[in-house]
Amino acid sequence: MSNIVNVEWVRSKILAGDTVIADVRFSPKEPLYGKEAYERGHLPGAVFVDFKRDLTDSPQEHGGRSPIPSSEDLAKTFGNLGIDRSTTVVVYEDVNGPAASRLWWLLKYVGVEDVRILDGGYEAWVQAGQPVTSEQPTLTSRTLEPIVQEHLLADVNAVRAAIKANGTKLVDSRDSNQYLGLEAPFDPIAGHIPSALNYFWKDGLEQTGNWKSPEELKAHFAGLEREEEIIVYCGSGISATPNVLALQEAGFTNVKLYAGSWSDWISYKDNPIAVGEE
Repeated sequence: MSNIVNVEWVRSKILAGDTVIADVRFSPKEPLYGKEAYERGHLPGAVFVDFKRDLTDSPQEHGGRSPIPSSEDLAKTFGNLGIDRSTTVVVYEDVNGPAASRLWWLLKYVGVEDVRILDGGYEAWVQAGQPVTSEQPTLTSRTLEPIVQEHLLADVNAVRAAIKANGTKLVDSRDSNQYLGLEAPFDPIAGHIPSALNYFWKDGLEQTGNWKSPEELKAHFAGLEREEEIIVYCGSGISATPNVLALQEAGFTNVKLYAGSWSDWISYKDNPIAVGEE
């Protein structure tokens, strides 16, 4: 079962009325962008998820720049949007990007099983001539009892062990300049975690911006073994989630997110750092 669905699939779910549609449009440079875009127009019945407020926690000494909220906080947020563990949820942003994948992953993490991503996001919906509305739905809260999927998450100790472990691969989702240590636009130290392989998350997309097919993604990740444990990271645990999604679409079943990612890794002064190609 694919996590990625098209406009027609979402349209049928909206007509059936048995799905929560979640709008998570976001711009890191414009704090109010997502909310204002939602208020101008969104998919019929869609609820708004505030990316920064709802899907990240305040940074501490460790844990990275964008820590994941507690399972209790996530469960309360999602429950207030009408989501429980039995709900089918479709998430979207403007186009295919890290915000929708982050929401998809967090919903899965607290035990919501049926979560899909609208391929192409809001732009694909509008380009297909589908209706949008500024009307905001009346929300009916549900109780979401979280069942945390610990197997989806890796911490710094797991990553330290993975550097030398057979049967585990680290995947760095940042662009090549950040991976090679040529620049660090968001962090005080450049480089990557030793032994990590670089798979820039945007390379999972077609030139059109749509997701590559499962067959194309299998070819993209041909350097990884299907039976291996894969731990995926980026700068702060956000743009790694599209790679988690892409790996799952390619048939990988043991994929974990290092949620703190590079910004957590460098917060420990004794952690080793690599630059250049592996």
